[in-house]
Amino acid sequence: MDNLDSRALYFNSMRDFLYRLHLILGLVVSVPILAWSVSGFVYLLPDRIDGSIVQKIDASRVNVSPSDAILRANQLAGKELPITALTLLMKDGQPYYQAIGGLGADSVFINAQTGEAEFSKPPSLKKRFFREAHFYFFAGSLQVPLLIILSLLATVMTLSGIYLNINYWLRRIKKR
Repeated sequence: MDNLDSRALYFNSMRDFLYRLHLILGLVVSVPILAWSVSGFVYLLPDRIDGSIVQKIDASRVNVSPSDAILRANQLAGKELPITALTLLMKDGQPYYQAIGGLGADSVFINAQTGEAEFSKPPSLKKRFFREAHFYFFAGSLQVPLLIILSLLATVMTLSGIYLNINYWLRRIKKR
């Protein structure tokens, strides 16, 4: 009988520990997720960040093909750019292609009407702030280790939540 009491005490203390751990991990993991969500929401509102507005594309004014736009971007750079995306958008009332490069390369704007290409201007301070907050979480070179640690914490939190939920329902079933 004494063995059963010590075993029940051990499981109760273990369950209490897991409840506390689950609560603390929930708080630790939820703060970065909340910050990431809020920064992403604000980053999606270009008029709130840098005053730009989203305009409907006037397709009748597009005279340059996408392949031509990529060629002109490469000519401007003097080399073949690692372009990962080409987007057609309206900028200052003109249709533009935005050639976005991978591996940290700057984007190039190509006027879809005239074919004139130019490098993108540096973003405003507000835009840089929300971009850094959303995509890099101000972590710099610690971004990958921080992501791994927070992912592991989220995994532990999820597993402890599953265990606590199963434990809760098993105890309720036994009481019947």
